[in-house]
Amino acid sequence: MRLSLFALLLIAVAACMPARAACPPEGQSRESLAALKVLKFAVPDPVARQALAEGLVDCLGDPDPAMRDGIAYEALSHWMRAGEIDEAGLHALRDRLDAVLQGDDPEGFRRPFAALVSSEVARTDRVKPWMTPEERAAMVEAAARYVESVIDYRGFDDKEGWRHGVAHGADWLMQLSLNPALERAQLDRILAAVASQAVPSTPHAYVFGEPGRLARPVMFVAQRGVHTPAEWEAWMTSLAPRMGEPKLAYADAGWLAKRHDLLAFLTALYLEADRSEDAKLQALEPVIVAGLKAVP
Repeated sequence: MRLSLFALLLIAVAACMPARAACPPEGQSRESLAALKVLKFAVPDPVARQALAEGLVDCLGDPDPAMRDGIAYEALSHWMRAGEIDEAGLHALRDRLDAVLQGDDPEGFRRPFAALVSSEVARTDRVKPWMTPEERAAMVEAAARYVESVIDYRGFDDKEGWRHGVAHGADWLMQLSLNPALERAQLDRILAAVASQAVPSTPHAYVFGEPGRLARPVMFVAQRGVHTPAEWEAWMTSLAPRMGEPKLAYADAGWLAKRHDLLAFLTALYLEADRSEDAKLQALEPVIVAGLKAVP
């Protein structure tokens, strides 16, 4: 009787626990997926390819970087860039990624890589539009909220590989910023999200190239030419106050970390503008300098 009660208790506990992601997907093994990579992810049957694509979403949280980054991300990116996932498949993939982004991620891999793959989904819509305006606006909001939500600033680990939440989110914003269908309000939403991590509210000194990645969507927004020089200067100079109270200047580690991040971000912007032959980007140089001068 005691054994039966104990068994029932175990069953009840197991039922309450979240199911582990199925990686590798059903019908696959790590060895078969590694072999598929050697074959450059060639899956001739579109139905089988779509099923595998959706299944590989679960592998975006795998602790093994060879599976997470080298197979799951690379396969999904390859198929989308090759145009091998149709519109219905892109809808299904986007919805699965949205669910991942809204879920838990205790190990910190799943959401950053879902954001990175979402950037590839956004790219497909830029290359050949398939989203409705409402769907596109919803993706802009989802990307902005994701970037603003990042508080796990781990980048690269020798054993675990990349997490890189801020950079992957910036890549998503970049692909969206390149889309000519975006309206001014959506571009402003992207800039607000970038600002939230250019000077993160949780003090952290970036060391994995995040400021440069955050600069990219800003440059593509600038190329649209919908903001005036005065508006750009107001945006650039609004970043310095995010560092915190003036009394903390040079006397607080968090303040110093934020100063480091802001200078790195503005410097990345300046270098991109300075080496560009685009007049709209060259026009940013004086306002970026104004932003730099606003930093104590």
